Amino acid sequence: MYRRSTLKSFTFAFEGIVYVLRTQRNMKIHFTVAFLVMGGSLFFDLSRTELIALMMSITFVLVAEMVNTAVEAAIDTFGTAFDPMAKIAKDVAAGAVLISATNALAVAYLIFFDRITEPSQNVIHLVRQSPTHLSVIALVVVVLCAIVAKAVLHRGTPFQGGMPSGHAAAAFAGWTAITYVSASLEHGILISILGFMMAFLVVQSRVESGIHSILEVFFGAVLGILVTTILFQLWG
Repeated sequence: MYRRSTLKSFTFAFEGIVYVLRTQRNMKIHFTVAFLVMGGSLFFDLSRTELIALMMSITFVLVAEMVNTAVEAAIDTFGTAFDPMAKIAKDVAAGAVLISATNALAVAYLIFFDRITEPSQNVIHLVRQSPTHLSVIALVVVVLCAIVAKAVLHRGTPFQGGMPSGHAAAAFAGWTAITYVSASLEHGILISILGFMMAFLVVQSRVESGIHSILEVFFGAVLGILVTTILFQLWG
């Protein structure tokens, strides 16, 4: 019962993400910008602290937009008649989005401005020597792609079916990254095989539990492998 309750909580949470992405124009803009920024960060030699600041800023904007949508939906359930207090609540929620977006712009300025304006800066500097950075970016991009696909196709929920399987996408993205990172190691093939087995077990569990079909996990796996391979081929 506890496991089912926890699973339902995660399902409802992801349904909220997909709903906002399907219905809110600003959320679509935020996701697009997140794609561009995370992809653009591959061209720069970001430190771990800078990468953390960047991801936290993006998360802050997305969360603020979701809270704003939740406040508007909750208020609209009580009717459409004008109420000064309802206006204040909506304005405050919108202000939170504005503050988060301003903060994200400030962080982006502090991180990227000097690198962009210095002609001598090598924009692809050391990305090939930073597999951890590239692996994290690949996983984030794969997860975002899976969420966008579910929002576009309007099929299932993240934990109850739908095309593609997000778990399969993330699992095989991880396996692909492990394969690239361990390629130069002495036991790279063994490490890659172990990574594949773990990814396969994730996919098997989704099919056996009846949450996803074989076709859904297949396309999820293809998505994870394809996106990660493209990123590693371009910058790895």
